[in-house]
Amino acid sequence: MTAHRPAKPELRIAQLVPNMMTVAAICAGLTAIRFAAQGNFKLAVQLILLAAILDGLDGRVARLLKSESPMGAELDSLADFLNFGVATGLLVHFWAFSEAQNLGWIAVVVFALCCVLRLARFNVANKAEAPTLPHFTGVPAPAGAFLALLPVFGSLGLAGGAPLPATLVGGWMIAVGFLMVSRIPTLSPKSLKIRRGQVRYAYLGFICFLGALISFPWITLMTAGVAYIISVLWTARKMQPSDENEQDI
Repeated sequence: MTAHRPAKPELRIAQLVPNMMTVAAICAGLTAIRFAAQGNFKLAVQLILLAAILDGLDGRVARLLKSESPMGAELDSLADFLNFGVATGLLVHFWAFSEAQNLGWIAVVVFALCCVLRLARFNVANKAEAPTLPHFTGVPAPAGAFLALLPVFGSLGLAGGAPLPATLVGGWMIAVGFLMVSRIPTLSPKSLKIRRGQVRYAYLGFICFLGALISFPWITLMTAGVAYIISVLWTARKMQPSDENEQDI
């Protein structure tokens, strides 16, 4: 007599959407490396930004659909390392370090290692279920990639894509890497609040930002990067995190 195997539980297709978004982000990061190697830096940067958008959405979609899973969390962490550590580092390397490859490679390795160390620290803190605080500890990986690309934004917007001095770009990448693994408190979007009477102004500001992004994309991104640096300095001065209870991302 043949024993019947238990039926495997079925999954709704919608539950696969968050992981599909993460896989799409990985594809965007890998493709960014390809176009950066070919010298198409504008498209490579756009793909990194697309990966960052997908990274910001996949977790929220997973919570909305109640489809969080350990596999999804690990896949998201690996995608962050690829997109914001490896792909971003290689993009800057191809763009800025054609004549200073040794110096450039050191900067890329330091930046990528700082990114993976930050992600490892986040995974440990997440499993330990540390208390939620109104700030992050150090610069998050997507924001670190955004800051690392700041010289590229400025060059594409103001200098027609011409690379900046290699020593300047290399030093900047190393500095951003150390910011990612630092204990400096940085702004968390979840902690931002607005009064109901000011909602209309928030919508108006968002519309103006979109208009500027469409009309002057690289200058707008560069300005956003400078604004984020100012927010890091402001948050670091305002908040004094404890040594034990800190929130990572």
